[in-house]
Amino acid sequence: MISKDAIFNIKSDAEFEVLALDIFKFQFKNNKVYRSFCDLLYKHPSDIKRVSEIPFLPIQFFKSRDVLSSSLPIQKTFSSSGTTGSITSKHLVTDLNLYEESYLKAFKHFYGNIEDYVVLALLPSYLERDGSSLIYMVNDLIEKSNQTESGFYLNNIEELAHTLKSLEAKQQKTLLIGVSFALLDLVEAYQLNLKHTTIMETGGMKGRRKEIIRQELHQILQSGFGVPQIHSEYGMTELLSQAYSKGHGVFECPPWMKIVTRDTEDALTIQHPNKTGGINVIDLANINSCSFIATQDLGKVDENGHFEIIGRFDNSDIRGCNLMAL
Repeated sequence: MISKDAIFNIKSDAEFEVLALDIFKFQFKNNKVYRSFCDLLYKHPSDIKRVSEIPFLPIQFFKSRDVLSSSLPIQKTFSSSGTTGSITSKHLVTDLNLYEESYLKAFKHFYGNIEDYVVLALLPSYLERDGSSLIYMVNDLIEKSNQTESGFYLNNIEELAHTLKSLEAKQQKTLLIGVSFALLDLVEAYQLNLKHTTIMETGGMKGRRKEIIRQELHQILQSGFGVPQIHSEYGMTELLSQAYSKGHGVFECPPWMKIVTRDTEDALTIQHPNKTGGINVIDLANINSCSFIATQDLGKVDENGHFEIIGRFDNSDIRGCNLMAL
C-alpha cells in the first residue's frame, strides 16, 4: 500500500516519477473506470515505463461515473458548480485526511504557518451552494488560523472593509481569499491601501459580471487594494491538491503535483515545455480517485514546471479524443 508519507515527502523528480508509476499501477488495478479507459487505449502497466506514457482520464468522467480506486466508505462528496439543469462533477472522497494534509502542507510550503494569518473569505457564490471543496478547505484554514477575526463574508462588504482596515492598522498578516466578482465589488465600493494583506483570487465571475482577462482583473484589484501583486489559487473539485500563483498568473505546484500539456489535436501526445496545450494534472494525493486527469483548461508549462492558464477549450470540446462513451 502506498503511504501518505511517501506522497507528501517527495524530494526530487526521480522520487515523483517512481511514485507516480506505482500509483498508476495501483489505480489501473483498483479503479474500474480508469481501467476501462486504459484498456480502450491498449495501455497496460507493463507498457508504461515513464510518467509521460501514463494515460490521462478526461475530466468529464467525473460527471457520469464514480471515479474510485478505493472500496472504503465515502466520507464526503464534493461537487462542482454548474448552471441550473447542468450535470455537475462529483468527487467521492474516502479519506478526508488526505485532502486536509494536502492543502495544509501546500499552504505551509508556499505561505508559512497558517497560525500567523487572519483568514478572510469572500466567497458568496460558493457559500450559496452545498458540496464545495474550496469552502471545506477555507473553512478549515479559518479554524486552523485560530484568530478571532478570521471568518466568511457573504454580502457584508462594508464590514469586511472595516475589518481589513483594522487589521492593517495592527500590521496583522492577513489572507483575503475571494471570488473575482466579489473582490471587484469590494474595490469599487472602497479604496484600500494594504501592506500586510495577501489578496488571493479563485477566479470566475460565476455569471455575475462580464468575464475579463486576468491581466485586466489583476490591475484593477492591485489598484483597488493597493497591493503589488494579486495571488491566485488553481484547484478543482476533481483534485485534492492546489497550485498557487504569487503574481503575474504564474502558478507553482507543491512537490506531489505536476502539470503537463497535451497536443490540442492529439490528446494522447504530451508536449515539450513552452507550448500551449490542454492542461493535464498529476495529483498524487488523489490516490483513492484518479491521479491523472486531462482538464478542459488551456495553458503553458515552462522548463521548471511553472504554468499559466490561458483559457478553456471552446465549448469544453476535447478534440482528438473520442473515447468519452465507455
